[in-house]
Amino acid sequence: MGIKIIGTGSYVPEKILTNFDLEKIVDTSDEWIRSRTGMVERRIARDDETTSDMGTEAAKRALEMANVAPEEIDLIVVGTITPDMHLPTTACIIQNKLKVGIATCFDFQAACTGFIYGIEIVNALMKNNRSLKKALLIGTEKLSSVTDWNDRNTCVLFGDAAGAVVFSKTLEPEDSVLSSVLHADGRNGDILTIPGGGCLNPIKADNINDSLHCIRMEGNKVFKLAVNAMVGACKEALDLAHLSYSEISWLIPHQANMRIIKAIGSRLDIPIEKVCINIEKYGNTSACTIMLALDELVRSGKVNKGDRVLVTAFGGGMTWGAAVLKW
Repeated sequence: MGIKIIGTGSYVPEKILTNFDLEKIVDTSDEWIRSRTGMVERRIARDDETTSDMGTEAAKRALEMANVAPEEIDLIVVGTITPDMHLPTTACIIQNKLKVGIATCFDFQAACTGFIYGIEIVNALMKNNRSLKKALLIGTEKLSSVTDWNDRNTCVLFGDAAGAVVFSKTLEPEDSVLSSVLHADGRNGDILTIPGGGCLNPIKADNINDSLHCIRMEGNKVFKLAVNAMVGACKEALDLAHLSYSEISWLIPHQANMRIIKAIGSRLDIPIEKVCINIEKYGNTSACTIMLALDELVRSGKVNKGDRVLVTAFGGGMTWGAAVLKW
């Protein structure tokens, strides 16, 4: 039996935060943000809207496309760095909200590389466990909850969103995941961190104002590492799938920075018309960016049966990877 992606879904909050709105919060400008990142606006969740709420909505839309009932799901895997709480897992909370019933559920953390890690995790689990016939992979992030709105270098970058895909075992022998490559290098982990909230730096009364729970990033160092890492992973994934760049219908890179996105396409000789870009609408939504873009492509009819989609990402850890998906 093959393992196919049979449905996609996404969700973004209603509130739009534009570059002009950010001009009123920190010392920045629309021109500065556009020229350096390509971002124009991003979505921000309501105060009472949680990571699991957004993940649940994206999952519902993916299930509807797949024509799969929640009670048919055997596995829920959630990639997030902004869980509702440490315990229980966001996957279990979503399981309850969807009324899935008994299933295997867990969270994992690979930051912006969440979708790439997630498809390999789900694919491997389904291949090695006969009881897992249908699965939900969800990426969901409320990054506004870990953003320092006084830091102009990071607060302009991030938004809130969720994405989901449904995997199913089918009678067709070929899998949707033709190849995947996963990498990490903890030696550079200190250039993109959320330093507080764990056992190393618990949030206490004496450090509550230090924004330890917020994202801290050395953007220039991340930029230098990201392009080479993602280009290298894409080449590995294409080699494993025995494909050339010309056989790729779409490249979906992690939506972190327009200059990074264009550099990856150029280095891989993939025309810009085949590079999916929506960073101007949503900013960086971490584990969700590729899922948002993929869902938009699918729902707009731009991905057809037999198309090959190359996806790649780079994130905190540092983690990075790439995969080739066949529709």
